Amino acid sequence: MNQPIYLDHNATTPVHPDVLDQMLPWLRDHFGNPSSSHCHGRAAAQAVLTARESVAALIGATPAEIVFTGCATESSNLALLGVAQALRGPRHLVVSAVEHPAVMAPAAWLREQGWSLTVVDVDRFGRVDPLDLEKALRPDTALVSVMHANNEVGTVQPVEQIARLTHSRGIVLHTDAAQTVGKVSVDVDTLGVDLLSIAGHKFGAPKGVGALYVRNGTPITPILHGAGQERSLRPGTENVPLIVALGAAARLVQQALPGLADTLLQRRDQLHRLLADAIPGLQLNGHPEHRLPNTAHLSFPGVSGRALLQEAAEVAASLGSACHSASDAVSGVLAAMQVDAARAAGSVRLSVGSATTSDDVTRAADALVQAWRRLVA
Repeated sequence: MNQPIYLDHNATTPVHPDVLDQMLPWLRDHFGNPSSSHCHGRAAAQAVLTARESVAALIGATPAEIVFTGCATESSNLALLGVAQALRGPRHLVVSAVEHPAVMAPAAWLREQGWSLTVVDVDRFGRVDPLDLEKALRPDTALVSVMHANNEVGTVQPVEQIARLTHSRGIVLHTDAAQTVGKVSVDVDTLGVDLLSIAGHKFGAPKGVGALYVRNGTPITPILHGAGQERSLRPGTENVPLIVALGAAARLVQQALPGLADTLLQRRDQLHRLLADAIPGLQLNGHPEHRLPNTAHLSFPGVSGRALLQEAAEVAASLGSACHSASDAVSGVLAAMQVDAARAAGSVRLSVGSATTSDDVTRAADALVQAWRRLVA
């Protein structure tokens, strides 16, 4: 039986074969602890340094500003909780209404600890208006977290404009870039952010490794305590094989990026066009322009998204965030966009990847159209 066409790259990506090849020796042959002073330890430490340099180069940072973590969720927790702890005392935090739980949950925890929390609404496209965010800022606002691009609908946020607002007031700005790093060009100085979360498995590395960019001078303290690894911000022996893999993935996507976004955009728009031509009333959720080049979050009329994907067994896709794929409730992102229940019920997230071919798109579109027709017949 043929494998279904994979259109769920926002959930995770396949491990790139070159990444696997570069990682395997660090599982099979090289076993040193990077903190050890002998030759095995020095080799491991050099491998970690090389990976750090590669991740830094991908986002325009310096190697010393990269902290390796276990995932983007850990990175975002370290960003929010680490800054809050460094500031010593409750302040005011601002987040957008469409943040991933990796930001929403620590923000809610800080509120329980006495911080004030403001959640800024988004428009019907899922985008924050910088003017609305500016109105939310207060004299005691210490931290703002707005994702770079949404994992469900793909809407890209005006992070650069938000950074100008926060920096002029001395406010620390974090962005969750799990969905953008590896798909589009990301430069921390262009964005103007102080903290940025990275997920390796979103661009060809295995699950279980991520990174946090921490701009030099940003107030932050560790939320775990132990030895002095990772600038003392993330204690514990480094996971050398996965860090090597993250560095390898960073090098690969940096080489591919000049043409990758255009290729993703072509495949995404081809898919959307084929579906829209065959399905009257198909609706796009998310911004038509300020959107990830690989993401089409679509509402299919007259059916449920879950039933559609079950019927179209030739396609592997999801309803929205992989973190909530088992629930039929309207997602928090669509609710924040004020998408009505019927439209939300028929929504499906289709996300192409670097290996998605034009033939894959044609076959996936045909499978989805035929499944939709059978369900509405």
